[in-house]
Amino acid sequence: MENHKLANAIRFLSIDAVQAAKSGHPGMPMGMADIAVSLWKNNLKHNPSNPKWINRDRFVLSNGHGSMLLYSLLHLTGYDLNINDLKDFRKLKSKTPGHPEYDIDIGVETTTGPLGQGIGNAVGMALAEKNLAATFNKEDVKIIDHFTYAFLGDGCLMEGISHEVCSFAGTHKLGKLICFYDQNGISIDGEIDLWFTDNTKQRFESYGWHVVEIDGHDIDEINKATEEAKKETERPSMICCKTIIGFGSPNKSGTAGVHGSPLGDDEIEITRKELNWEHAPFEIPEDIYDAWDAKDEGTKKEKAWEDLLETYKQKYPEESNELERRFNSEMTHEFNERFDDFLRDCSLQEDLIATRKASQICLDHFCADLPELIGGSADLTGSNNTFSKHNTELTPDNPSGSHIYYGVREFGMVTIMNGMSLHGGIRPYGGTFLVFMDYARNAVRLSAMMSLPNIYVFTHDSIGLGEDGPTHQPIEHLVTLRATPNLYNWRPADLKETAVAWKESILSKSPSCLILSRQGLPQVKMSEDKISNISKGGYLVQKDEDAELNIISSGSELQLAIQAAKDLDQSGIKVNVISMPCLDRFLEADLEYQNKVIQKDLPSIVVEATHPNSWYRILGRDDLVIGMTTFGESAPAKMLFEEFGFTAGNIVSKAKKLLNK
Repeated sequence: MENHKLANAIRFLSIDAVQAAKSGHPGMPMGMADIAVSLWKNNLKHNPSNPKWINRDRFVLSNGHGSMLLYSLLHLTGYDLNINDLKDFRKLKSKTPGHPEYDIDIGVETTTGPLGQGIGNAVGMALAEKNLAATFNKEDVKIIDHFTYAFLGDGCLMEGISHEVCSFAGTHKLGKLICFYDQNGISIDGEIDLWFTDNTKQRFESYGWHVVEIDGHDIDEINKATEEAKKETERPSMICCKTIIGFGSPNKSGTAGVHGSPLGDDEIEITRKELNWEHAPFEIPEDIYDAWDAKDEGTKKEKAWEDLLETYKQKYPEESNELERRFNSEMTHEFNERFDDFLRDCSLQEDLIATRKASQICLDHFCADLPELIGGSADLTGSNNTFSKHNTELTPDNPSGSHIYYGVREFGMVTIMNGMSLHGGIRPYGGTFLVFMDYARNAVRLSAMMSLPNIYVFTHDSIGLGEDGPTHQPIEHLVTLRATPNLYNWRPADLKETAVAWKESILSKSPSCLILSRQGLPQVKMSEDKISNISKGGYLVQKDEDAELNIISSGSELQLAIQAAKDLDQSGIKVNVISMPCLDRFLEADLEYQNKVIQKDLPSIVVEATHPNSWYRILGRDDLVIGMTTFGESAPAKMLFEEFGFTAGNIVSKAKKLLNK
């Protein structure tokens, strides 16, 4: 079968789907079709009959607006994506949304669209492969051995995230990462020469990459460049492919007109003639289907790997069981029992402990049980307390390590974490100051969209950070995180709550944020039944049958709520005190439990040193939030808490006013 026919099948499926949807991006699939033929026909190791095969090559479409390229490839090679699914492109509830959305059952490895993040995911996948290979492979049996491939475009390389992750990839010598750069010189606004004149070859060579420049429409040249890249063991590869966007369109190729709009019926007709494609819309001849079908070859490759796995199981049963446990996301046999013992020890603690330090104590416990916990910090390891005593440094020379120094790359860190999660076998965690979550916001959002169980360690959670001032003091950040669907945000008040927050985050099927204090906090005295309710997100720390008021708090301010309750009691005012370490989890509880914790017939005061907007989901009109509606100041934490009203005395005053006493 001639390669141009295979490429044209991609082109016209993409053209026809975009035209049917009356929206989309036909230009990139038309321009990258030859590159796709080279990779997917001649190099990609995959099995459409089992998209979850552990040792498959990973493929990431970073320039996700060209989604029809991916859908066409998945359909043609035999994944569970039929021709009607392509006809439903961009329709409600279809398998073919406008930008790829993670669905491993049909072969979509990650959600892309926000440009540049896909290459970050690919770096994470390649890092995961290298780490797992170093951990589990033996000289005689290489059970983890695959490549990560990514397609990307000019827009991906304009985004700053591309610098963060590609610099990281070069430093870590991710030799099994191979990227194809669609160098067509066109973006939505037109020819990019006015705003993008980087020397890409020199740029990536300075990162420590292997770089080649080729004709992106010459399949023999693409094959040769790919083979060269696969032989590179110390350097990731960037294959710069000069292409024509909208290849084959007589009037629109090479222009912005084909980037993000359908070609139109008239242009499609003459494009068919130009490329000698005589078939009706969505019609693919059987011989082309047969030539593209990868199911038999993929099954053979997976069977060969399964035979290798059987040898591995016989020779290395312990390692084999551990590998299986990790990829099945199972806990160790003694996980719950060991945690119960750990929590009992936590309940005996009486010292002042910052929850960031409490988090490190928990990390020490969990890393001993779960070696798949691999993480680090965006250049704040000592401040975030993300280095466990069970960690070793993950470096180019020690790829089996478990602590990653990400450097000042918050956005890059999270995209890499997303890639590691998507790869499987690793549970990533990563830390920075809560205020710098802004840098990583879009990647955190995508992790929630994909239900990736990342753990984000966000420390220095309020004005309690102190002298670094308002640039470093988060105000609105927790509100935005709580507003993000499918994301759990834990703001613990002491060591016990931190321990439960870590456990729940590890068991979660979605991402979690740990919102942690800089300053030391007292340990809250509570009974076992109260401790058992921490996991519900909110619980009664103190209940009084004659209560006139609910005081709800989280994190460092819980101590103030408890003290205010004591002071109010001396004035004859009885109070229920509620700890709310995870509002997201609490709102998932049944109404009976919610109403048991928060008496709706009583007025409520919430005390939390962040913006108040989150709390109106559970409060009435006349209830009160003592929070932050301005930016902070530069001063010691104690002084700032007094300045902004986070004192027991102010809570007492507000409570009395609310109760007209």
